[in-house]
Amino acid sequence: MKITKQTPREKVIAVAAECRKCGHCCSFGGCFVLEDETERLAQKLNISRNEFKEKYLDENRLFNKIVHKTKVVKKEEELPFGNCVFLSANDKTCSLHEVKPLHCRIGTCNEHGNDTIEWFFLNHVVDPDDPVSVREWAVRLKTKATIPGGNPEDLVEDAEKLKKILDYSITGFEKEYDDLKDLDEWKNEFDEAVNTALENAMDECMNDKRHNKKNGRKNKKN
Repeated sequence: MKITKQTPREKVIAVAAECRKCGHCCSFGGCFVLEDETERLAQKLNISRNEFKEKYLDENRLFNKIVHKTKVVKKEEELPFGNCVFLSANDKTCSLHEVKPLHCRIGTCNEHGNDTIEWFFLNHVVDPDDPVSVREWAVRLKTKATIPGGNPEDLVEDAEKLKKILDYSITGFEKEYDDLKDLDEWKNEFDEAVNTALENAMDECMNDKRHNKKNGRKNKKN
């Protein structure tokens, strides 16, 4: 079976259903957990959703999206990888196997392994509407092939728009720029208001001084 970006979720799960429960993939890092999966996993452990996220998940940014990944227990502190926190070190079983996240369910050691993970990234992480996400994905594809439907021209069908995204004519930070412009306009209006208030206060002070000085001369005459 050929997996593409458009392959239905059920079929992707089916081709990855054969799991030998060897614990190999779980010994080299955690798995991604989707936001709508956290409640189910927390219930399995009889804890709150917030407690589950705080205790067992790390927050990462991937293709300009905030994602959560299960924590790891490092075998050696200097190593960048370790066992998934839910993997038993004794028998290599997963304490969440019955309700494990989608990323785990489609991870497989068979010939579809790489394709199922590409499918996951394309359908749950990469955002075709986010220029930064598209650019970061395009950079990744310079060193790694993807599945059909996963090339930048597939994600952004407007060729001119894609060109502008890749050459930074469209940065993806336009809203932030607009917010800064609004902030600058507000600052200018604030500064102008402050300066006007100071000028009015100084004028009033000078008028008071002239008035007092004039009254002082009258008192001397009297």
